[in-house]
Amino acid sequence: MELKEQLTGVPGMLRPFKAYLRQIGLGAGDQVVYYGCPGTCTPFIELLGFAVRDLSLEQVYVPYADEAAAKAIRPAEGVGMQVSGDVVRVDPKVIVLMGGLSMPGVPVAKEAVQTAVAAHPGAKVVGICFMQMFEKMGWLDLFDFDLIIDAAIDPVRVWR
Repeated sequence: MELKEQLTGVPGMLRPFKAYLRQIGLGAGDQVVYYGCPGTCTPFIELLGFAVRDLSLEQVYVPYADEAAAKAIRPAEGVGMQVSGDVVRVDPKVIVLMGGLSMPGVPVAKEAVQTAVAAHPGAKVVGICFMQMFEKMGWLDLFDFDLIIDAAIDPVRVWR
């Protein structure tokens, strides 16, 4: 895999994601399933979901790799996209692995994530991480990513 472009800011993360989903020709109702850590990955998943809300896709959040706990991601009037309480069946055309899954101390083994991905042959695999987390944790060799978006949150400045 080679670096194709270098962008900045939140649009630099969202626009290539939306362009990729358009490019691969997903149809109405096709499922994009985001696997990530509760709390830390969820806001980014909802942001990604908001960016592609007009593509008529079914969007699903899976905490860690627990597909039995999969929840629909739905529009919330005046808020954006939010993970719902509705449990849904997982049948992805696109699997989105969030970088938080690869971080040390996360209570999910990489093997569990590999098993979840392997259960959906033919699904495209997208990785979205920050600060080279997939690279640092060796996940570039574990998964056959079709697209990786690696964003930076640097510097973080705080005024008081």
